Amino acid sequence: MRTIIWFIYFGLSILMTIPDLIKANKLKNKSQDLKAYALANKRAKKWALSLVKLTGSRVTVTGEENIPDHGPLLFVANHQSNFDIPLMIGYVNAQKGFISKIEMTRMLIVSSWMKHLKCVFMDRKNMRQSLNAIREGIEILKQGYNLVLFPEGTRSKTGEVMEFKAGGFKLASKSNAAIVPVVINGSINMMKKGSIRIQPADVQITILPPLPITDENKRDTGALSQHVRATIIDELERSV
Repeated sequence: MRTIIWFIYFGLSILMTIPDLIKANKLKNKSQDLKAYALANKRAKKWALSLVKLTGSRVTVTGEENIPDHGPLLFVANHQSNFDIPLMIGYVNAQKGFISKIEMTRMLIVSSWMKHLKCVFMDRKNMRQSLNAIREGIEILKQGYNLVLFPEGTRSKTGEVMEFKAGGFKLASKSNAAIVPVVINGSINMMKKGSIRIQPADVQITILPPLPITDENKRDTGALSQHVRATIIDELERSV
């Protein structure tokens, strides 16, 4: 019953955002991009919190003091569940967009909001498009906006951290954005990969100290990705 109620609410709540979306579109058309961005972040946070709370889950956040008060920032998180995105939007206190799979463009209202959030849509099956998406993300970061990257590329079936794809770390190395590792633990129990069943879970979000970009990791994004992955795994193991 919880799952049915959640999906009904999900659909209705998307429709309820249309008046604000029209307002954001008008702001953008008047070249008031920053106001449209702020409105999109405010609306997205409210929406994301409602989606998570409706699952009955309990979310604890630690390390908020590790979020720098200025950007650009690249939040890098492990990926356990479809709920990781609303968790990042609702519970990590910073304005942000996402590196998202291109399939999200099929959800017209949601993808319209995502464009206002400066999200980047990536087709991992198309190398040329993926490279263009990375370049777009670099430019967005250089403009001072924040982005979220799930470098595993997909959700983990077991909760264990899969290999990180190094290409996404060029977002930081080419823009000088600080990397903020985020550890999500327990969201896999909200909705497991391959299932649509939604259930309550205890979720811990840990925001780790930022990692500044140095000349060394600019030269070797592979080593940088491995270092960030090891940092996230260490925190996961400590929380068990």
